[in-house]
Amino acid sequence: MYGKAFAPEYRGALGELSVNSSLEEVLAKAVEQQRRAQLHGTDVESAHAALAVAEASRRLGRVAEAEQAWKASYRAARQAGDESAMAWAVWSGGTLARQRGALALARRLLALAAGLAERGGDVVARGYSLAGLAETGRIQGDYQAVGELHEQLLAEARRRGEARHTVWALEGIAQMHRNTGSYDTALAMFEEAAEIAGGADDARGRAWALRGIADVLSLRGETARALELLTEAEATCRRMRLVSALAYNHKMRGNVLFRAGRFEEARATYGGALEEFRAMDEPRGAALATLGLVKARARLGRAAAETAADLEALRRTLGELGLLHARDMVDAARAELGLTDVPTAPAR
Repeated sequence: MYGKAFAPEYRGALGELSVNSSLEEVLAKAVEQQRRAQLHGTDVESAHAALAVAEASRRLGRVAEAEQAWKASYRAARQAGDESAMAWAVWSGGTLARQRGALALARRLLALAAGLAERGGDVVARGYSLAGLAETGRIQGDYQAVGELHEQLLAEARRRGEARHTVWALEGIAQMHRNTGSYDTALAMFEEAAEIAGGADDARGRAWALRGIADVLSLRGETARALELLTEAEATCRRMRLVSALAYNHKMRGNVLFRAGRFEEARATYGGALEEFRAMDEPRGAALATLGLVKARARLGRAAAETAADLEALRRTLGELGLLHARDMVDAARAELGLTDVPTAPAR
């Protein structure tokens, strides 16, 4: 039903690169191709090469380089008058904006990319751009607004037999079910995503699906199995140099350890994930890792008033990032730690 996963963001002379290619390999080849295109090639070839540089740099956590590259890709595509290439460049910029926590900018860029793709007749770029909009809304917690779009994109991906996009849509919908307490449905969808990704040789998609499965199993108390799945996913992230995915894997490991009452291990794991997120300038991940770290420290004896102050500071940080459910997340943490009536000390 599904073909082998492919990476449409690797275009032109780089189109033979696999979705599972090491990001260091992609970056090296893309930089060389960009140099050749600038010397002897066309603007379209330069746009394709710069796009691959942008995506490899983004996934490696090199955000400044990614920012420069997607803009260079857009300029070259605009010079060539190629709306499809322009769409891919702006999609990359929108995805980077989301990764950096600039969610309003991400929505603007991804909407622009979808329009460019539609005018340029690029069905895949349009699908990726709409998927980016859906994911941005999901991250913000606006499930009602983007749930239908997720389902629409899943149906389109299934109809076209696009494994990678089917896996993405399944994981997004599963995450919403998990966050609203429908654990059985979430687990089934994460497991289907992992199966499709495995059959399509989509290692990245499978790693994210395994993280989702581990999360739900941990909520059911299956700690050992959850940690095994995260270890398997971590090996993929390390092999492919998926820096952001690895940091989120470590944050999830912290969640699993915290739920199991292994608070010292959780504290150390959250702390490591926090440093990883900070190194790649990913504020949302950093805020979520900090939330876990605050909870772990509270369980290890941190003063209640100081913990309450930390949580109040986090509420502001998460709200500034545009996360609509920030208040609910912090209120849930306060309730979990028995701090609903505790006054706050100055945050440190």
